Amino acid sequence: MARIAHLSDVHFGANDSKIVSATEAWLQQSQPDLVIISGDFTQRARVEQFRAASTWLNRLRAAGMRLLVIPGNHDVPLYDVMRRFAAPLGRYKRYISNDLCPWYEDAEVAILGLNTARSLTIKDGRINHEQMRLLRERFALVAPDKTRILVTHHPLFAMPIGKGGELSEAVGRHEDAVEAATDAGIHIALAGHFHRTYAEAAQKMVADAGGALVIQAGTATSTRLRNAEPQSFNWLHVHRNDRIELQVVVWDGASFQRGHHVEYRRDAAGWQAHELPDVSARPGIRVAQAARA
Repeated sequence: MARIAHLSDVHFGANDSKIVSATEAWLQQSQPDLVIISGDFTQRARVEQFRAASTWLNRLRAAGMRLLVIPGNHDVPLYDVMRRFAAPLGRYKRYISNDLCPWYEDAEVAILGLNTARSLTIKDGRINHEQMRLLRERFALVAPDKTRILVTHHPLFAMPIGKGGELSEAVGRHEDAVEAATDAGIHIALAGHFHRTYAEAAQKMVADAGGALVIQAGTATSTRLRNAEPQSFNWLHVHRNDRIELQVVVWDGASFQRGHHVEYRRDAAGWQAHELPDVSARPGIRVAQAARA
């Protein structure tokens, strides 16, 4: 079993230092096998924001954490037009990671991160054809029993993001990206961007989407909340490529506490969700679309 903490949208420059420290405390206590951070390390891609994010990451590494990180659209300068187009992720590469498509593999999981942040868009993301080729080639060499996980900042699929159920924009080249993910046999697609916790089988979201389970993380530490959803991140137990547990870890105003807990199993009909009873779970966030057991 692989234990993975999935954080997103930490937004240094628009976050709460107390909550940042609380993420460290929770991760150090839980000791995940891998920490995935799916973009938006900064609020405005400024040097001091990247330095603060880098210091935080270095503390996690010093505590023994393995990290897989990718950039988000907020890590591209918005108002510095020259830098935005000449070196959009130059500061990210200097302070966070030089690898924009990181890979992690062990005996149980294979994980690829893809950068979806682009200079020409303010908030939307894209996947290019070179990345689609990489996606197919990387996973072509992976043993069939391993769980295949794709990490992007922008989700591949349009999804409900507001209380009224309005849909987000899908990532650019959506149909080609979904086809590449299907060809690669992706089991789990992790993303962030919308500051909303969400999980659903891809085949229930769009036709010909393959067998992936789509999992969104909320914002881990930003003070810019949406839909009154508090800061949170996801705690995954990947048992097999057809069985995982997802528990939302929720900020309660003083510390991070375990919240809504759902098990997903994949059968011939696709991914099925079942709530797991947890008397100690904190209320406040429910995984959208989770079935009632």
